[in-house]
Amino acid sequence: MRNNKNLRKWLDDMQLSHPLLIAGPCSAETEQQVLDIANQLKDSNASVFRAGIWKPRTRPGYFEGVGSLALQWMKKVKLETGMLTTTEVANPNHVDLALKNEIDILWVGARTTVNPFIIQEIAEALRGTEKIVLIKNPINPDLSLWLGAIERFYSSNIKNIGAIHRGFSTYEKTKYRNNPEWQITIDLQRKLPDLPLILDPSHMAGRRDLIFDLCQTGLDLNYDGFMIESHNDPDNAWSDSKQQITPDSLKQLTQNLKVRRATNDDDFYLETLNGLRAQIDVHDNKLINTLGNRMKVAEKIGLLKKKNNVAIFQSKRWNEILANMLLEGEEKKLSEEFILKFFKAIHQESINHQENIIKKD
Repeated sequence: MRNNKNLRKWLDDMQLSHPLLIAGPCSAETEQQVLDIANQLKDSNASVFRAGIWKPRTRPGYFEGVGSLALQWMKKVKLETGMLTTTEVANPNHVDLALKNEIDILWVGARTTVNPFIIQEIAEALRGTEKIVLIKNPINPDLSLWLGAIERFYSSNIKNIGAIHRGFSTYEKTKYRNNPEWQITIDLQRKLPDLPLILDPSHMAGRRDLIFDLCQTGLDLNYDGFMIESHNDPDNAWSDSKQQITPDSLKQLTQNLKVRRATNDDDFYLETLNGLRAQIDVHDNKLINTLGNRMKVAEKIGLLKKKNNVAIFQSKRWNEILANMLLEGEEKKLSEEFILKFFKAIHQESINHQENIIKKD
């Protein structure tokens, strides 16, 4: 896959003294609402105004956007504020209308990214465009699916591509509307180091009180900017009211964020860092050795179960392990979420080893 340096150059050319900020309401509701918000945002760090025009909703009966009528409102936003504009497109017809109405940046939503057929149709509709196209992660935590969508746009000779991280759906109850799963975007950055990465903390959080901390984490992980939902009357917004913040709150949030340096060339810093990383390497090697030894014990258990015709999965034993490890983890200041993920992965690997033993003749 080619490196994406055109959009990176665009970001550099903007000469922003802060991360890129895309802001505006979840949904364009009325012309007055759109223009009011845009004019309140024009003196903020926001360079791009966002508004959902076509709203893909999980269930019918909810507000699904005002449609193409709002494209004229977006033109007025650009005229009155000088900000660029962006909206979500979910099919080739949306693309055609957005291009004809001079929308500057198009983004593809999480529900669309999961469908390769629709992604291909949108990519074909945009073939060769110089417009910026931002691709949200798919709803489910599948890096290959996200990469596949990005590849389809590259294959259509679309050069200015970026990614939006909005979190992933999960059946497990967490404090987030969509779980961050930061490791997936770390893997994305490793595979595509030149791909600009934007954080969508609004959809990730689902609550306005979590947005700041998510933004700071994004900065600490070298994200290039944010897409934050901002409304002049969040509590009465027609969609996603709990995750939107006022323009004034947005201004305060961006002022409080701490942009950290990518590195530090100070000799003492580098020497100390290398020493600490060496300790991490030692602990990682110990972890691998311990896990390898644990799986050898699991294989012995598998052999014992095979000889005695006993099922691999023992729910009582598994619940005991989880309960004990959660208590141990709490004492070591490890989060419940981490302990659950870690030991579920270990348990699955143990089951795999035991299954291999039982399947052997």
